[in-house]
Amino acid sequence: MRSRQYAYQYDTNPRKIKPEYSEPRRKPTNKKNVSKNNSKRNTKKKSSKPNARVQNQIKQNKKLQSKARVSVVMKCIIMFAILFFIIFRNSQISQSFSKIQMLKNNMATIQKENDQLEINIQNSINASTIEQAARELLGMQKLNNKQMVQISLPKKDYVEPRTEEVIIEEKENLISTLLEKIMNIF
Repeated sequence: MRSRQYAYQYDTNPRKIKPEYSEPRRKPTNKKNVSKNNSKRNTKKKSSKPNARVQNQIKQNKKLQSKARVSVVMKCIIMFAILFFIIFRNSQISQSFSKIQMLKNNMATIQKENDQLEINIQNSINASTIEQAARELLGMQKLNNKQMVQISLPKKDYVEPRTEEVIIEEKENLISTLLEKIMNIF
């Protein structure tokens, strides 16, 4: 007969050699040497120690569970805060982008209006449009031959050339300047 070790296993996990838990070992007691009082004390101690241990373990487990819950809640809060910050920043970026696009559109319309006004100004500077505006708006007319007065001017040039005065200072020697100053004194 084959041993169980070599038998077909349905599970894909390997078989565990040692169990996951270990049972606490108890100390063997000699019933012959123990008196009744001792046995009562031992039973009270044994019964109170496991209860205390179990209660301590339960308290520790509760503390660990509460710490785990708190840490999970804190991690969730932190993740929520990070996601909120990312979403908030993206919304600010999209708002500023839309504001920039709106300003660009406004600038394009203003630029078109400027170009149109420049074209209108250039058209209004034209001599024919000025003449037409003078006739229509101001009621002006062209001069007739009767309204014209002719003046005859001689062909003499009325522009006077600029005259420059050139002052030439002669270099005088030191002795002559001293003599002139002395004479001016007397």
